[in-house]
Amino acid sequence: MQIESLQNPRIKNLLKLQEKSRERKNQGLFIIEGTQENELALRGGYEAVEIYICDDIYSHSLQFGNAKVFTITKPIFEKLAYRKSTGGIIGVYKTKSAQLQDLQLPENALVVVLEAVEKPGNLGAILRTGDAASVDAVIVCDETVDFFNPNVVRSSVGTLFTNNIASGTKETVLNFLKDKNIQVVSTFLRDETKNLYDTDFSSSSAIVLGTEATGLSDFWADNSDALIKIPMLGFVDSLNVSNAAAICVYEAVRQRQN
Repeated sequence: MQIESLQNPRIKNLLKLQEKSRERKNQGLFIIEGTQENELALRGGYEAVEIYICDDIYSHSLQFGNAKVFTITKPIFEKLAYRKSTGGIIGVYKTKSAQLQDLQLPENALVVVLEAVEKPGNLGAILRTGDAASVDAVIVCDETVDFFNPNVVRSSVGTLFTNNIASGTKETVLNFLKDKNIQVVSTFLRDETKNLYDTDFSSSSAIVLGTEATGLSDFWADNSDALIKIPMLGFVDSLNVSNAAAICVYEAVRQRQN
């Protein structure tokens, strides 16, 4: 079926799903833009409901199961697409549960915990690190976090779908980690804080990070097995949280490979 009007009800609903978290939650659906992102979602077991293809641009042959496939004109695609270089495809998918109790972890797990999400782009970047380093889960201590925000999907370049994700309150996340005998290692400055490179990550570990604006709360400092800092050798005293996550995660990976 060819759609040629921006007034088409399906196109109007796509715009709602792009722009409104409430619509994504109520409909249980979200938008994926881009060939790689759609491919990773399908590989990650996400169910496609509708696929919109611009024949003037799209040149791949992904298989979408039972999804309804529509063709759209180039002007409609350009209205919908945030980026013009995403391959001429936009998908509508069912969201997945991100409940903490559904999270299955292996022995000697490596987990990233974010106390809150200040910017969707930072969450996306951390998910990208999580995929690259093959961490076992990324957990957000905010039950209202919108993992399926288009900015998260976009900045993660599709790795949202290749990571194990979960959310919960900070209390439930802490209890979850303790129940699984995962050491809690938090980025927090106190007298007892150790250098990142003097910290042992060889056993099951959760690396906990705060926001750039406020850092971690005392809750995590008071309930951690170790407090760490990244050496800062210049004039600034902090890093972007996604950069800090990457440095900490890859130090843990390095230790585990030796």
